[in-house]
Amino acid sequence: MTDSDVNTRSQAPFATTSTLDISVEVETPEQIALLYSVAGIGSRGAAAALDALICTGTLVILTLILIFAVAGVKSTKTAPPSVAWVMAAYGIAEFVLTWGYYVLFEGIWDGQTPGKRIMKLRVVRDGGFSVTFGASAVRNLLRVVDAFGVYLVAIVVALTNDSRKRLGDIVAGTFVIKEERAQASALPTQQATARGRNLFARLTDDEYSVLERYMERRSTLHPARRDVIIAQLATRFAKYLPPATEAAPRASLVRLYEAERDVRAGGVASRSDTGAQREQHAIVALGLKRWNDFAAALDSAYTRDLSQMAPEEISALVARYREITTDLARLQTATRGRNSESLFYVSRLVARGHNLLYRRRGRTITTFMNYLMETVPSEVRRSWRPIALAALVLFGPAAAAYTVVVRDPSVASKLLPDEMISRATQGSEREKRGEGYVSIPEEIRPVVASRIISNNVTVTYVAFAMGLTAGIGTILMLVFNGVAIGSGVGLFASHGVARLIIAFIAPHGVLELSAICIAGGGGLLIAKGILLPGDRTRRDALVENGKRAINLIAASSFLLLVAGALEGLVSPQVLPLSWKLGISGTTAVLMLMYLSLGRRTSGSRRNSRVASLTPDHGVPSE
Repeated sequence: MTDSDVNTRSQAPFATTSTLDISVEVETPEQIALLYSVAGIGSRGAAAALDALICTGTLVILTLILIFAVAGVKSTKTAPPSVAWVMAAYGIAEFVLTWGYYVLFEGIWDGQTPGKRIMKLRVVRDGGFSVTFGASAVRNLLRVVDAFGVYLVAIVVALTNDSRKRLGDIVAGTFVIKEERAQASALPTQQATARGRNLFARLTDDEYSVLERYMERRSTLHPARRDVIIAQLATRFAKYLPPATEAAPRASLVRLYEAERDVRAGGVASRSDTGAQREQHAIVALGLKRWNDFAAALDSAYTRDLSQMAPEEISALVARYREITTDLARLQTATRGRNSESLFYVSRLVARGHNLLYRRRGRTITTFMNYLMETVPSEVRRSWRPIALAALVLFGPAAAAYTVVVRDPSVASKLLPDEMISRATQGSEREKRGEGYVSIPEEIRPVVASRIISNNVTVTYVAFAMGLTAGIGTILMLVFNGVAIGSGVGLFASHGVARLIIAFIAPHGVLELSAICIAGGGGLLIAKGILLPGDRTRRDALVENGKRAINLIAASSFLLLVAGALEGLVSPQVLPLSWKLGISGTTAVLMLMYLSLGRRTSGSRRNSRVASLTPDHGVPSE
């Protein structure tokens, strides 16, 4: 066994997590570097499995409720209106469960879903700050790409970076940490300290680490292998062992280890320590009780949550936190970059305290409305270039497909489903019978509306996520949708019944097509971060563009919510074309009014944020 066989650790009273753990160093606003233990693929997979079970169980319960609600209903004609609304609510609930479960829980529970909470994991932003709804939305909507090949993409990407980030985490600027706290033993007793009887520890830190590593592994070693290592250690530490060691080297090594452990636990320095490095042992001896007390206070705060603590309790916790950060700074200076359990332990305490005290709080309905009415429309105007490019990619193929089908209607059979071709062929007869583009019984229109909303929003989410393919997937989706729209209108025009499909599209078309272009612009923003990062690193560009893109997805979702309701409830109604166009014009005006909101400058918003301790709680704000 050599010095390189083990990690250098110099403080015995501390038990850390596995040496295979990966740590990420971040700098706090107090300019202290601290370590976060990154969650491994196994623990994240277990959390995901638990969340999947919860989602499945919830869906089963919703299905049973739906079955109970429609029991006894023989047909849609005899079903009361309430049944249709129950089915519509089920469709929306299923959609929210699929797309919103992770976003809602991570936003409300500060980076934790039920599965992550059970596994003691948490999502945080780079820098250790609390995850926002926007960051959570980015990382979870991009799950579409990460999930390819049964999450093979996510696993491969996570294994290729030090922070175990999947693609969604890279773009969102987040990572997943473990919250299991390191444990520290009680302070050493005077008797234990006296047992060392030395002014200095005799072994160097490297020598002590080798011996400590053997003591940890000795019970798991094969007897023959253990004897070989004992012989090697006895030779190496011969000058520290009594003359009779040759007869009982194992016992002598144990006594040497116990003596060195007790001396170091009492704050005594090693003979090899010089200058500031010698101070670390005194820091440990004097600070261990304070650190254990702070760990207990943190446990209580995590259990109760800051919202349930009195202001004076929070102020006391903040004061303790600052004391521990000072201890950490002194330890970092004293250890000079060497690994030690004391440094690991205090760093982990500061990390837990940092994550608790810098949590984002005060999310209210007012906050959400300000976001929807100010941030979102402002971003749509700011991102007009990628949105315009997305519109060109959508409407260019649409115009080309329209022209081709009008000139040669037979091409439509290669581009459109048979059902649409049949509707166009029978368009004149449908008009004569007073029917529209499609006949949807009034009894099931709420159900149709919910399905349309779910389908359209899903399509835009996928278009956004495909930005991670350097925009190729986003462009293909826009092109395919454009061809479908253009060829459909062209087919009806070739049969002289274009007004039939236009009357159907008009009420919801402005909002739906605008939403598709805005979502496509979000996907192209992600692609720009990959292809054209500018003077930023590619990762920084992805994070910044991801923050902007999620605002575009919020705008798209809002527009599609209204468009889907119109498509399911209004568009199928047989009304004069002028009325339908009037509705279309009204939606266009209202959309432009909405997109003109939020003209307050970003500078004034930044200046309104508190950058110091809040006066009522004394908690640092981000």
